[in-house]
Amino acid sequence: MSTAPAEVTPDSESSPDQSGPRPEPSAEFEPPPRWKRLWIVVAVVALVLILAATFSIRSRRAATGTISVSIHEQPGQILRLKGTTEAVQSRAMLAPILSAQQVSTLTIIRLIPGGTHVKRGDLLAEFDRQAQMRDFMDKQAEYQKLLDQVAQEQAKEIAAKAKDETELKQAEDNLRKSELEVQKDEIVSKIDAEKNQENLEEAKATYDQLRETFDLKRKAAQAGIRILEIQRDRTQQTMMHAQSNADLMQVRAPIDGVVVLNTIWKQGTMGEVQEGDQIEPGTTFMQVVNPATMQVRAQGNQEDFARLQVGQTGKVRLDAYPELVFPAKIEQISPIAEHGSFTDKVRAFAVIISIEGNDPKLMPDLSAAVDLDMSGKSGDLTAVKSSAGGS
Repeated sequence: MSTAPAEVTPDSESSPDQSGPRPEPSAEFEPPPRWKRLWIVVAVVALVLILAATFSIRSRRAATGTISVSIHEQPGQILRLKGTTEAVQSRAMLAPILSAQQVSTLTIIRLIPGGTHVKRGDLLAEFDRQAQMRDFMDKQAEYQKLLDQVAQEQAKEIAAKAKDETELKQAEDNLRKSELEVQKDEIVSKIDAEKNQENLEEAKATYDQLRETFDLKRKAAQAGIRILEIQRDRTQQTMMHAQSNADLMQVRAPIDGVVVLNTIWKQGTMGEVQEGDQIEPGTTFMQVVNPATMQVRAQGNQEDFARLQVGQTGKVRLDAYPELVFPAKIEQISPIAEHGSFTDKVRAFAVIISIEGNDPKLMPDLSAAVDLDMSGKSGDLTAVKSSAGGS
């Protein structure tokens, strides 16, 4: 007789006789100590990379002039804008553009040094004008020749007119005489009467022909003289153009100020313009600036647009001369923003700051920092926009 297998119960499964000691549950998920150290190293490296990237972005923003930097000082807040100095009154001097003449380059034969103080009307530069003077002299000689031809033709016409008038008068007298002779036909022979009639007809035909040719000769003579007059006037205009071109070769100062020489492309490199250089017509090679009134053209961040107002005061510091500090005031704020140099998402707008006072070292194209006092400013965006639009 077979024996039935024993029934397995939960108590028998957890019996201490059938299973050994169970490990602690927390011991199954705890990593070894070396994994802990590896995670710590990775976290430290990631933190260092994040800090380095943040520092690099801030450095690049500070290097560009389009991003303003806010500096908190006591007792108020200071907003710093970066820009360059420029003269309020300045004139750009261009290489002359010649009239009715095409040249590829112009040669500078005389040039005033940069930094020279000049008065209005002083000679700044002189270009080679031999070709223009030669052209002027040739046209002047041709103009004088045409003047003589016109006078000669007019004298000929006066003499021819006088001669034709004399012939016309004689023909008229002959006609009147023939008419008187015809009146004698009743008392003269028939042959003489026929001769008188023929003489009358001949005198009348001669008078009519001279009268008709007299007007045609006058018209022909006037047409010939008019052609010469047109040639004379055209040559005179060409001569005047040549003279004006020769005068343009001397560039004079339009205002009082200081001479600033521009850099141009020459011989494959950029360099300051000097005597002997050849430049194209219309090229800006010099500026005359009035350093009496200077301003700073800066660019502000769009985040600072609502904080800036026309009339807001501050201080201007020059990077080249840190010891110089000038009072400043915002004169204009551009209402239309432009793309920033760092990213297109952050736009920038132009800010014009006037500089009070003057110094010989204060010249155009110097990098400057403008510290604006933001204490007590409400930052009303509507007021700022209206001020910027009105300016």
